[in-house]
Amino acid sequence: MWCAHPLILRVTLLSLIVSLLAAGSVLLFRYLVEFIQIAALPEHQIGGYESLPGWLIFALPSAGGLLLGLVFHQLPLAMRQVGILHVLLRMRAKGRVVIPGKNTLLQFFAGIFAIVCGQSVDREGPGVHLGAGSGAKVANLAGMEEAEGRILVACGVAAAIAAAFNTPLAGIIFVIEVLEVAYQSLRFLPIMASAVLGALLGRFFYGAAPAFNVPALIPFPIAEMGYLLLLALVIGLLASGFIALVEFVNKYSRNWSPLYAFTLAGLITGLLGQLAPEILGVGYDSLSRILSGELLLYGLLAILACKFLATGCAIGLRVPGGVIGPSLLIGGTVGAIMGTLLGSGEHFAIYPLVGMLAMMGATLQAPLAALAALLELTGRTELILPGTLAVVSADLISRVILGRVSVFSALARLTKS
Repeated sequence: MWCAHPLILRVTLLSLIVSLLAAGSVLLFRYLVEFIQIAALPEHQIGGYESLPGWLIFALPSAGGLLLGLVFHQLPLAMRQVGILHVLLRMRAKGRVVIPGKNTLLQFFAGIFAIVCGQSVDREGPGVHLGAGSGAKVANLAGMEEAEGRILVACGVAAAIAAAFNTPLAGIIFVIEVLEVAYQSLRFLPIMASAVLGALLGRFFYGAAPAFNVPALIPFPIAEMGYLLLLALVIGLLASGFIALVEFVNKYSRNWSPLYAFTLAGLITGLLGQLAPEILGVGYDSLSRILSGELLLYGLLAILACKFLATGCAIGLRVPGGVIGPSLLIGGTVGAIMGTLLGSGEHFAIYPLVGMLAMMGATLQAPLAALAALLELTGRTELILPGTLAVVSADLISRVILGRVSVFSALARLTKS
């Protein structure tokens, strides 16, 4: 027999098709968001909502939320389900994983519109849906059985994460920790292959440089490790509070029409944007400024408070975007505040770097994915020890001590109730 595992070989070959579709759709999504931002914003740059006049900072997310709500209000309830939560619920359900094509198409265009209008959400949440939709579509066309179909859905998600962030390892771990796919070495080969191909496609179009420009780092001193534990304590409490805010908003708005929910989310973002316009959109441009130490303490405090509230309300009100990007900005801002107040100047950049991945890990309850992303996003092995200390400690506080589930599990629990 020429092949000992013909089914795994077939799934692996199909996973390459899934990777092309998933990574291609994610990269097209990113391109369209950036193209519109560059074409429409005054300074013709990605992000840069701070350059808008105050009235437009309020009007853009408010009007965008209203228009998005009008569209969703006209759609059947089943078609409105988008994002990582939708994928997680489909993965948890018994039987074959079905990701309707209409929902995936809606996620593509609604996600672009939400981000361009300044809603406080990210592009990675839509990317996970696009990747899962690609895997489910190929599995259906190929007539795959339930188990193999689930692998192809996971392949699409891994490829999407890898292409979006240039983080193949984090993409692989993401499907284990967030989508709860059980690890089996042989069956994970297609998922690993998909992540590699997704990352290669991302590098082809956007280059191989790490996603964030990190200044030169020197080894983190043992004397400041206590400060990192304090940072982890704050991050753990903040992540728990963020999940509680999302739960609270979602619980009391579950029966609202999208027209009211999205409009309210836009109004909240527009009002908070008057204090901190950096919160509009994904916020990666603001995160880059934070890492380079450009923002003063009062600006960091304003971004932290406003981004926390705007994103918590947007996710709770079901705006069609993701939470990964905002969690990075929130954590990076906390780290920058701690670094400004307590850290020494030569180690400042380590605090926001560690903070942003600790917040992501505690919010998603994906500490291994956060650690992998920390290394892949920065390309700095010096961050292994301080990063592990902060990520693990923050997750312990949020999950073990305070008893929080991940933000997606919290929303899934409310959906079933």
